[in-house]
Amino acid sequence: MNPFGHWQTAVRPRDIPPEVVPEGSGLPPAFQFSQQSLQDYADCPRRFQLKYVLGQQWPAVEAEPITRHERFIEQGAEFHLLVQRHLLGIPAEKLTPRDPVLARWWDACLRYPPPDLPATQRMPEILLSTPLGGQRLMARFDLLAIEPGVRAVIVDWKTTRHRTDRRILAERLQTKVYPFVLVEAGTYLFGKRIEPEQVSLTYWFAEAPQHPETFHYETAQHEDNRAHLTQLIAEVIGNKQEVWPLTTDTDHCRYCLYRSLCERGERAGHLDEDELDNEEDEFDFEFDLGSAEEVAF
Repeated sequence: MNPFGHWQTAVRPRDIPPEVVPEGSGLPPAFQFSQQSLQDYADCPRRFQLKYVLGQQWPAVEAEPITRHERFIEQGAEFHLLVQRHLLGIPAEKLTPRDPVLARWWDACLRYPPPDLPATQRMPEILLSTPLGGQRLMARFDLLAIEPGVRAVIVDWKTTRHRTDRRILAERLQTKVYPFVLVEAGTYLFGKRIEPEQVSLTYWFAEAPQHPETFHYETAQHEDNRAHLTQLIAEVIGNKQEVWPLTTDTDHCRYCLYRSLCERGERAGHLDEDELDNEEDEFDFEFDLGSAEEVAF
């Protein structure tokens, strides 16, 4: 039995060449912006420069203990893969994981799937991109559930240890980028132009499966997001400084690979739950397929 209902694999459009990044920006010619790269820039311009412009490799660990952190990332990746395979038609009983944490998440997903999803089309791990500010902005959706011509729901699986507060989610660029890209680039899936009011974004939490968080989109938000995202992209493209500014909020440095390079501390943040008291840090601190792929330019 598939608790997500009918599934359908999307037919993707032909590849669209990315806009050329202006010379002097330092970015690779085929670079595409995403929610993760823009969030990196918003959190710390220097982190963006080191990661995407310079391709800087730095041996600092993200968190301690290292093996526990690595397993945490692996579990997030494995959970996304489990859901994707199930949505593509593999029966749940053939996907039962041995890992106890994964097994608990998987059982929660089967018992309490995201509510009120359109059943006509269910498309896991689909990538869309749209031109913006002379560049391209991409989004990889964990799941798109669409009733063509009526409504579209974006679902994002969160494997963080705590359910993130709505206030924090609302400020994250993912909440702005995902519906924006779908409205701009999803016409071929929807059957006609998507109005913002027909779009919603649901965050589903593996550790709080009965309490997802849903954001409904609106036209005014769409235009505000267009202006905000265009401005961010313009700032990145136009930055000619040799060393981009470091964040003034050192909380962003706790789990940053470059903290010792920037002389913001040598020890990684600790994974103990009693020390992980910043929900915004934890939001970043999980597996994300889009960010894993975009740095491999």
